[in-house]
Amino acid sequence: MKFSDIIIFENDDLVALNKPSGLLSIPDREGKEISLKNLLQDKYGEIFTVHRLDRDTSGLIVFAKNEETHKHLSRQFEERQTEKIYVGLVTGSPVEKKGSINKPIAENTVTRGVMIIHQRGKESLTDYEVLEDFGIYSWVQFRIHTGRTHQIRVHMKDIGHPIVCDELYGDGKPVLLSSIKHKFKLSKKEEEERPILNRLALHAYKLKFTNTHGKTVELEAPLPKDIRAILQQLSKRKK
Repeated sequence: MKFSDIIIFENDDLVALNKPSGLLSIPDREGKEISLKNLLQDKYGEIFTVHRLDRDTSGLIVFAKNEETHKHLSRQFEERQTEKIYVGLVTGSPVEKKGSINKPIAENTVTRGVMIIHQRGKESLTDYEVLEDFGIYSWVQFRIHTGRTHQIRVHMKDIGHPIVCDELYGDGKPVLLSSIKHKFKLSKKEEEERPILNRLALHAYKLKFTNTHGKTVELEAPLPKDIRAILQQLSKRKK
């Protein structure tokens, strides 16, 4: 991975990147695996965590380069002054094409690292809108007003439309082209079909915040190749 390929925006105060799926944002408890923060520390020296993305979620993430910016941005995230937009592919076709899910999220006391909807949980609010309904899947935009662990994933599971390829809250099955394409034929070179998508179909797409000079900053992370490919195939199928 080349940094130049994933940097979206950079100045003296912060760096914004398009994180690949599968890469940790920050070191985990064990600290054995490489994280984006480790890589940034190697490049810049001191770097500050502002927010994080799930390992399997791709997209926009911002790190601060100094303490002043870190405090300024962290406060905005804590006080819900940022605008966070995600896009994702969900299973099936939601009946309500637009809505808000306002249900508290807590950690499962039996299975560590898995979140559930529970009254003892913290307030969690997700707005969603179906951008395109493909029948078997739907392409959905989300705006999260709170930043709970696995928030979108838990809320979409709750309404019966989990994120595609979600191992924790859905069936976790990879998507095969043969399940989308009507006249699919396996090439003679291949013994078995390779998935067109085999990672969580969730992407942090846009982020809006105010910088230390009081100016509004709006950033956007282009969709990764694998998500673009599946959307293209679903569009063809719909025609």
